[in-house]
Amino acid sequence: MSNVIAMDGPSGAGKSSVSRIVGSKLGYLHVDSGALYRIMTWRCLEEGVDTADSSAVAAFAEKVEIECVPEGGRIMYLVGGEEPGDRIRTPEINAHASEVATVKEVRERITSILRGLVRFGDLVVEGRDITTAVFPDSPARFYLTASAEARARRRRKEEVEKGIANQSEEAVKASLLARDAIDSTRKYAPLRKADGVVEIDSSDLTLDQVVETVMGALPDGWRKA
Repeated sequence: MSNVIAMDGPSGAGKSSVSRIVGSKLGYLHVDSGALYRIMTWRCLEEGVDTADSSAVAAFAEKVEIECVPEGGRIMYLVGGEEPGDRIRTPEINAHASEVATVKEVRERITSILRGLVRFGDLVVEGRDITTAVFPDSPARFYLTASAEARARRRRKEEVEKGIANQSEEAVKASLLARDAIDSTRKYAPLRKADGVVEIDSSDLTLDQVVETVMGALPDGWRKA
């Protein structure tokens, strides 16, 4: 049976960076669940589907075909044979992703996709409901958090490095807080800290320190000698 490291937390808390490094150290495949919701959002916008219309989003989401392929230590998502890349990382996608993610049918479909990925082997899966809804029985569950200021600074830096920045740090912070509010109050599978998870506040920690904390809290036998 595959091992699954489940990692939740708000945007900008460091889930992606930590998950990639932990996966690399252990030989686990990194799974970015948020990319699936971004793909759904991107396709809705491409096809003119109103993301505020949950019925329309639910109906459209059934038609979106996503191929999952293990590649270079991660699960790569292909749409129409192509990887979307930074097309799903724009501020426009950020502004609509939470609306799409509130749709029950979308979450159910993506949960099913994520659970099916264990066929590829051991995983480190990051998202917002991985510890609570997708893999709630994993013995390795983590909740990463950080101050809004630290998260906004990281997200802004990421956007600058990718050449897609068109917002100030304050605007990024406002966007993150708005998404926090939507994600934590949605009716179906809200973002929350599950009982029994290891919580890590990364506001004043280096990336290496967070990785060390995660590695040190894994069950016996999951760490390489």
